[in-house]
Amino acid sequence: MLKRRVFLGGLASLPALRLGFFPHQASAQAQPIAADLRGALDAAEAGIVPGAADNQSRKLQALLNAAAASGQPVFLPAGSYEVSNLDLPDGTRLIGVPGATRLSYSGDGHLLTARDVRHVALSGITLDGANRWLADYTDALVSFRAVDAVQIVDCEIVGSRKHGLQLERCGGRISDCRITGAADAGLLAIETKALTIKDNDVSDCGNGGILVHRWTKGEDGAMVSGNRIARIGARAGGTGQNGNGINLFRADNVMVSGNHVSDCAFSAIRANSASNVTIATNQCLRSGETAIYAEFSFEGALIANNLVDGAANGILVVNLDQGGRLSTVSGNIVRNLKLEGPYSHDGAGFGFGIAVEADTVVSGNVVENAPKWGMMLGWGPYLRNVVASANIIRKCPVGIAVSVVDGSGTTLITGNVIAGAIDGAILGYRWNDKTGGELIDGAGGHDHLTIEGNRRG
Repeated sequence: MLKRRVFLGGLASLPALRLGFFPHQASAQAQPIAADLRGALDAAEAGIVPGAADNQSRKLQALLNAAAASGQPVFLPAGSYEVSNLDLPDGTRLIGVPGATRLSYSGDGHLLTARDVRHVALSGITLDGANRWLADYTDALVSFRAVDAVQIVDCEIVGSRKHGLQLERCGGRISDCRITGAADAGLLAIETKALTIKDNDVSDCGNGGILVHRWTKGEDGAMVSGNRIARIGARAGGTGQNGNGINLFRADNVMVSGNHVSDCAFSAIRANSASNVTIATNQCLRSGETAIYAEFSFEGALIANNLVDGAANGILVVNLDQGGRLSTVSGNIVRNLKLEGPYSHDGAGFGFGIAVEADTVVSGNVVENAPKWGMMLGWGPYLRNVVASANIIRKCPVGIAVSVVDGSGTTLITGNVIAGAIDGAILGYRWNDKTGGELIDGAGGHDHLTIEGNRRG
């Protein structure tokens, strides 16, 4: 039988732990790691030693099973352990030394999985895929399905040939982790149960950073906050389904806040068919296409106090033709855009700061250096109940382009300051074609427009 071991002597130097606790253990979260490890099973006593020539999978699996059955955590000392195809039982608590304990994937399947259990916790472990082949049955190096509370804290997931981490129908928390070098997405969460994704570092992934998706549209409730995401590619191509730092798809009632997202092939933050989404106080730098996107069949998007610097387009809230409607776009800074995007665009193109279509208030934003239009209100007949007020638009050839196609809906343009618009401050457009002259002093006979109180800077 495995002996219990209390780690007292060497644990004083280990950091205090917010790691690996379950909701019912909240009172323990303020205690140091030594307290959590009292009564833990020591992997070394089970003959699991770092750097061993033989594969350690069977021994570690047996230890995890025994520990979970007796309600004990498992401590893995510093070092590298060659393992694969580990199945985490209910109640697993696996704790290592952050940055020093490494599970290295030995091939022939996957690294870690857990299915249909209540609680699983990992902390202080590096999960290294070593860029080795993963089996056809798995989409990720580390995957969890139907786990009520996943707790992954202060871990690293590196070198996956597919997704780094995949969660399907799981709740819990992923925080203070580093995910890098995944050939596909860093983290894919499907049909989550109010999952928290917080304070992680996701970088250098082939097709996506943090993805929150659903098979069918519905309430998701994920919170994605405080993450740093950088250098996300679009290796699989496409026109926006890949290459996004944070991507929501069919996931309603999600909050995306306080993230720092840079150098993504497409969008920093892209919400596709995601209703009641909040996108606030994010920094979005050097996006390849549209920095912040709310598109297709959504109702409800609050986009506030974000900073966009460098993109093909700044903020788009569009697709009334697909039911996309109801939003506020306020307090954002959008600057330094470009005319070129990652594909040939057959519509409005690239180079505009903020574009909206239906049931939307656009107020208190600053747009600077958009090489086509500072703002685009509507596209063809897709314009309804839009207010654009109290915005500052600088150094854009056209300040505000508003649709005057037959069927365009009520639009109010008031109290904006427009400076350096050499081609026109406010102009009417039929699709991409300018119609008529300057409108800054009035609606020019367009019954659906009210234009007043705007000033040239």
